[in-house]
Amino acid sequence: MIPFFPKQIAQKGVYIYIGSLLVVSLLFLDHAMSLLYLLLNVVWVTGFFLLSSTFSKKWKPLPPKVFMRNVFLVALGLRWLWVAISYFYYTFTTGIPFEFSAGDSLWYYEESMGNRNANLVDVWRYLFVNTDSISDSGYVIYLSVLSKVTGESIILPRLVNAVFSAFTCVLLYRLGQRNIGEEGSRMTAVFSCFMPNFIFYCGLHLKETFMLFLVVAYLERADYLLRSRKYNVWTILVPLALLVSLFTFRTVLGIAGVMAFATAVVFTNTSVVGRGKRALLITWGVVAVLAFAGGVIQNEVEGLLEDRETNQVAKRESQMGRGNQWAKYATGTVMAPMMFVLPFPTMVDVDEQYNQQMISGGNFVRNFFGGFVLLAVFSAIFTKKNWRNLSLIGAFVIAYLGIVSASGFANSERFLLPGLPVLIIAAAYGITLLDAKNYRIVKRWYWVVPVMIIGWAVFKLGSRGLL
Repeated sequence: MIPFFPKQIAQKGVYIYIGSLLVVSLLFLDHAMSLLYLLLNVVWVTGFFLLSSTFSKKWKPLPPKVFMRNVFLVALGLRWLWVAISYFYYTFTTGIPFEFSAGDSLWYYEESMGNRNANLVDVWRYLFVNTDSISDSGYVIYLSVLSKVTGESIILPRLVNAVFSAFTCVLLYRLGQRNIGEEGSRMTAVFSCFMPNFIFYCGLHLKETFMLFLVVAYLERADYLLRSRKYNVWTILVPLALLVSLFTFRTVLGIAGVMAFATAVVFTNTSVVGRGKRALLITWGVVAVLAFAGGVIQNEVEGLLEDRETNQVAKRESQMGRGNQWAKYATGTVMAPMMFVLPFPTMVDVDEQYNQQMISGGNFVRNFFGGFVLLAVFSAIFTKKNWRNLSLIGAFVIAYLGIVSASGFANSERFLLPGLPVLIIAAAYGITLLDAKNYRIVKRWYWVVPVMIIGWAVFKLGSRGLL
């Protein structure tokens, strides 16, 4: 078992990225990214791979508490640094401390400012009672409460979100410990500490950072409930409350959370979940479902399921209307088989997609790790055959990414982001399984990644008639 991220693999990731970036930039020189974004993404990628390799080895002998403290502090320092850099960068380039073409982030801020001096009971009624949808209400109420302390500040809520993001790394370590062992969980924590996508969203006023914290917290507490021999009212109520909160951030997350827990209760080995506990959890789940039946959450779920095909068609037509003529081919049938490696990185400058260009290095990391994720999935099903005991996190990521891939947002980095924590666990697990035989297979993936990247650049330019 490999106990840390090997330097040879880290270097290979850097070489493949720089090589792919050079090829795309030279092939499509007229649509190359700006020098600033080129340098930023080189920093993202080299920083991730080299720091992950260095610290996964350096921190390996540390006691668990010291390891978690180091992960938290380093993650927090990097996130606070990026919050400051991005705040001034966006202010200089856009005139306001918000990202390019800011929409949701401005709305969240304005809503929280409107609620800042209001009575919390009235805010609750406005967001959760007198409404037909609660899919964004959770983040708005969070920002509204936070604004009573931070006032009109824009940067302070982001600094607070960065604390939750750093703590998410610690939760992933705890979740990984029970699922893939100590070595893999330490790599998971280190990867999440330096993951560009996690750092990037701390500099935005969007819900993704806090939402990821809730996703990982739910999975960690639900996993603890399933595996622990000791349980009480609190160990049941906490994951239930976290599950409900997911519906208030994104309905699909709540659905995936329910499906994941139900799958885990049914399929996890009896040696992990005893028969009596399994019966209790099934009963609890049925009661919880009945309690929500007939409410706003049920209406949202039903509406989502009924309109999923309509929404996908509308998204494709919208993309085609903006000149993306090949969007009609990116259907759920095409995108679903690639859900473990999406999204593809944007390495060309089209349609002023500056946000996508700024985080393209992070998306490359996801593509590169796809080979190790596939190795972990294959091993869990066919080699080690321990998929039952990984069914909670496995079912969650498959359910969530499966739903997204069937929508019109199959390559949307924002919509795919909630699946990333589990994919990092899977990638770390895949690395621990490496030996001479399966590494020969993984090395073939090194050739697949550049092909995907160049192919995506051709797709983006060709679909807009720019080739």
